[in-house]
Amino acid sequence: MRIIIAGAGEMGSHLAKMLSGNGHDITVVDADPKLLGDVSSLADVITVEGDSTTFDTLRKAAVRRCDLFIAVNHEENENILSAMLAKQLGAKKSIARIDNNEYLEPNNKEIFIDMGIDYLFYPEKVAAREVINLLGHTSTTEYVDFSSGKLSLVVFRLEASSPLVGRELAGFAADDTPLSYRTVAIARSGQTIIPRRGEEFMEGDLIYVITRQDAVRELIELSGQTNVQVKNMMILGGSRIGIRIAEELQDEMNIKLVDYNSEKAYRLAELLDKTLIINEDGRHTEAMLEEGLSNMDAFVAVTGRSETNILAAMLAKRMGVKKVIAEVENLNYISLAESMGIDTIINKKLVTASNIFRFTMSTDVQAIKCLTGSEAEVLEFIVKPNSPATKSRIKDMNLPDDVIIGGIVRGDKVFIAVGNTEINAYDRVVVFAMPSAIGRIGEYFN
Repeated sequence: MRIIIAGAGEMGSHLAKMLSGNGHDITVVDADPKLLGDVSSLADVITVEGDSTTFDTLRKAAVRRCDLFIAVNHEENENILSAMLAKQLGAKKSIARIDNNEYLEPNNKEIFIDMGIDYLFYPEKVAAREVINLLGHTSTTEYVDFSSGKLSLVVFRLEASSPLVGRELAGFAADDTPLSYRTVAIARSGQTIIPRRGEEFMEGDLIYVITRQDAVRELIELSGQTNVQVKNMMILGGSRIGIRIAEELQDEMNIKLVDYNSEKAYRLAELLDKTLIINEDGRHTEAMLEEGLSNMDAFVAVTGRSETNILAAMLAKRMGVKKVIAEVENLNYISLAESMGIDTIINKKLVTASNIFRFTMSTDVQAIKCLTGSEAEVLEFIVKPNSPATKSRIKDMNLPDDVIIGGIVRGDKVFIAVGNTEINAYDRVVVFAMPSAIGRIGEYFN
C-alpha cells in the first residue's frame, strides 16, 4: 500500500516507523527538514519537504497514486485542509487528526465526508475514554471490549497471592472442553510470549486474557487483585485528556484537578463547575499531600510531560492510592514506568495507531488495539465465506507461531477458541498477533 503521512512530528514518526515495518511504501511530508531527517533515520521512507496544504507539495508526494493519506500535523486546520486536498487530487482514502470533539458529532461528520475526508480521529478523546473505562475495572491494566462486549481482552499483573502462579496455562488439551477464558500472551521481563503447551504463570507476569463477559469477575479473582470503587480521584494536568475525564465523571465522583498554570486553573474552574481546581505543581510532594493525595482511590497523571507524570504516579503509588494511571508519550519510558509499579500507562501514539492500522488491512477488520505493555496487537475480523479459516479446525490452519486465536462470536453464541474449534463464515474472530504476522494474518479470514 502507498501511504503518505503529512506531519513528521512524534505521531507521524511513530506511524512511519510502524507502517514501514509492515511492508508499506511510506512518504512523509513536512516543512521542517530537521524533522524529516529524524524520521528518515528511524524508518525506510521517502521524504518530501514542503507545506502539505499546497497543491505543489502534494503533487511532489505523488498523492494521485496514494492509497491512504494520513494528516497528523500539529495544527488541526492544516490536517483538515491537507486531507481534503489529497482526496480531491486522487488519494483513495484520506484521514485527519483533529482536536475538536464538535467535529465528531454525527451531523457534522457527514459534512467532512462530503468534503472528501473518510475518517476523523481525536486521540485525546479516545485516551480519555480508555481511562474512564479502566476506572470501572480498577484491578486491570487494560480492558478492551469486542463484539459489543460479548468478548473482552483483560490485562492484569499477577500478584503473589494469585492461585494462577506456578500453574500451567489451559487451552491446549485435545478435547473439546469449553473454556470461559484463555491466556493469549504474557509480557515477562520486557518480552512478549505467545504461550505454548507447558507454559507456566509466574509472579509479576502481565497476562493478556480473552474472556467471555460472564467470566470477567472470576478472572479478576484469579489475578489476586480486587476491584476498587472509585469515589475520590485526583487528576494531574489540565490537558484535553484531563478535562474530558473530569467532564464525564464529575457528576459521579469527587474530583480534584491539579494544574500549575494559574491562568489555566481559572479557566478550568469556569469550565468544570463540579470539579475542585487546585493551582499547584504536582511535583511538590508536600503540596500534593496537603491536597489529600493519600486519601484518593484513583490518581491520573496527564500533563504534557512524561517525566512529570511518571514521578507523580510513583508518589501516588507510594502514598497508597489504589489505581494509578499515567500518560507516557515517550515510548522508551513505557517499560520503565511499568517496572516502577504504575498500574496503567496510556499513550496517544498507540491510541492513534489503533485507529489508523485498520485502514491498512486488506481484510474486513472491525477493531484493532495496539497494546501498551506489549509489542502485539489484538484484532477483530469478520470471516468471509470460503476463506481458509472456514476449511479446517484451528489446530490444522497452520497459523504463524506468533498468532493465537482467542475467541469467536457467532450470533449470540460466544466461544473461547481451542485447537478443535471450527470457524464459520461471518463469525467474528478475535486474534492476538505480533507485528511480524500482521501482514499475513488477514489472508486466513479473507
